[in-house]
Amino acid sequence: MSHKSFFRSSRVLPCAVFAALGVLCLLLPSPAWAAEVTSPPARVSGPEIDLSGYVPSWAQREVMGLALWQFVAAFALIVMGLALKKVADHLFAVHIIPVLKKTPFEFDNLCATAASKPLGYLLLLGGVAGAFGVLTLPTEPDVRGFVFGALKVLVVADLMWFLFRVVDVAVQYLAALAARTESKLDDQLVPVIRKGLKLTVGVVSFVWVVQLLGYSVSSLLAGLGIGGLAVALALQDTLSNFFGSIFIFLDRPFSVGDWIKIGDVEGTVEQVGFRSTRIRTWPATLVSIPNKTMASGTIDNRSKMPKRRVHQTVGVTYETTADQMEQAVRAIRDIITNDDGVDKEFIVVRFTDFGDSSLNIMLYYFTKAVAFADHLAIKERINLAVMRALRGMGLSIAFPTHTVYFEGQVAENLAKGLANAAPKKPPGNSGS
Repeated sequence: MSHKSFFRSSRVLPCAVFAALGVLCLLLPSPAWAAEVTSPPARVSGPEIDLSGYVPSWAQREVMGLALWQFVAAFALIVMGLALKKVADHLFAVHIIPVLKKTPFEFDNLCATAASKPLGYLLLLGGVAGAFGVLTLPTEPDVRGFVFGALKVLVVADLMWFLFRVVDVAVQYLAALAARTESKLDDQLVPVIRKGLKLTVGVVSFVWVVQLLGYSVSSLLAGLGIGGLAVALALQDTLSNFFGSIFIFLDRPFSVGDWIKIGDVEGTVEQVGFRSTRIRTWPATLVSIPNKTMASGTIDNRSKMPKRRVHQTVGVTYETTADQMEQAVRAIRDIITNDDGVDKEFIVVRFTDFGDSSLNIMLYYFTKAVAFADHLAIKERINLAVMRALRGMGLSIAFPTHTVYFEGQVAENLAKGLANAAPKKPPGNSGS
C-alpha cells in the first residue's frame, strides 16, 4: 500500500484522539487531593454530559429513572469505543506496523507494536467513560464515584501495561547491543535493568492511582520516607549485597564463565545476581557468595593470566657427583627449552639445595596453555622426558631415607645381641 492510501485510511485517527481526550478527563486530579492524611479522601468524580437541551421531548421520557436519550447515547458511546478499538487494531496490524517494518530502523517498529494493543483498550475505556458520563448515576450510595474510580484505575493499568511493553522494547534493544560485546556481565545486567524499570513504573503508577482516588500523596510519600528508613536499617545486608552487585557490573573484575578464586573458594562463575554470585567449584558443588563479600574481598581472576606457572623440585641421590649434576641440570634445561608448549620468556633450572635426603634441582617455567588439562599434559610430557634423561645418565631420583648411628654402650649391647642371635654352626665330625 502506498503512503497516500495509508494516510487516507488514517482519517479515523482524529476520532481516536477525541476519545483519548475523554480518557484524560478521568485522569485530572481531584482539587482536594493535597488534603491532610487525617481527612477523608476527596469524592471521585467524572465528566458529566448533559444533552437534554439538544434532544426532542419524546427522548426525554424517563425509564427506571433515566431518560431515553441517555440509554441511546450510552449505547452509542460504547459502540463507538468498540469500533475505534477495532479500527486502531486494524490500522496497526495492516498499515502502520508493516510500513514501519520496511524502514531501516527496527526501534520504531517495536514501539508501534508495543503501543498497538494498549491504545485500542484506551479508546474502548474512553467510550465506556463517556457512556457513564451520560448516565445519571446515584451519589448516595456513591455509585458514580465508585464507577469512575474503577475506570481511572483501569486507565492507569492500561498506561502501565503500555510502559511495560516499552520497557521490553528498550531492553530488547539493549540485549542486542550487549550481545555484540565479549563480556557476559552486560548480558546479566539486561534482566536487572528490566526488573528495575518495571518496578519503577509500578511504583509511580501506584502513587498516581492514590492521587486519582483523592488521597494525599504528599503525606503518603512522607510516610514512605520514614518507613523506607526503617526498612533500609532492617535490610542493611540486602542493600549491601545490592550495591555490591552494582560494583561488579560497573568495575567488571570478572565475567560469567571466568575461573576465579576468592578466599578459599575457587571455580567458574555461573551467575551474578542482585544478592549473590554463584561459583561452580572443581568438586562440582555450587557456592553462593554474597556480593558484599565479592566487593570487599580480593578476587584472583585466573582466566586473565596469559600463561600458567610450573614450580617444582627434582631431587637426585647423594651418590651424584658434581659433574653429573652439571650434566643433569643442562639436560633438563634443554628439555624445557625445546618443548613447544613452554613459554621461552622465563625459564630457570638450577641446582639449589642440599636436602635431607636428596640434591634438589629447581624447575621454574611457564606453559603457554592456561586450561588445566592442557597445562597438565605439557607438565607430564616434560616430567617423563626428565625421568628418561636422568636414567640415561645413570642417576636415580631420590626418595626420603634416614640413617641411624649407635655409639658407646648402646652400640656394644646391640652388637652382642646380634652376635647371640646369629645361628651357630653344627659341630662337624673329625676325621682320622
